[in-house]
Amino acid sequence: MANTYSALKRVRQSERRTEYNRQNKTRLRHQIRAMRRAITSKDAKAALELLPKTFSVIDRSAKFGVIKKNTAARYKSKLHLRVKALQA
Repeated sequence: MANTYSALKRVRQSERRTEYNRQNKTRLRHQIRAMRRAITSKDAKAALELLPKTFSVIDRSAKFGVIKKNTAARYKSKLHLRVKALQA
């Protein structure tokens, strides 16, 4: 157990950050999952409506360091390709 004031504060801060990161990662996973469900059900309209919201969640996650920038770009690219193929 930490026994200095600064170490105790560090423990509190890291617990808060861990919870925040866990929430963000869960939000990202749920949004991508919803997007993939719309694509696999071949619902082009729903997929097109979900696209901007999903991109926003992906970008925010990359900005805050939940995922890396290249991972975000890869997610967005794959999803966009599948939505375009669905429309055609």
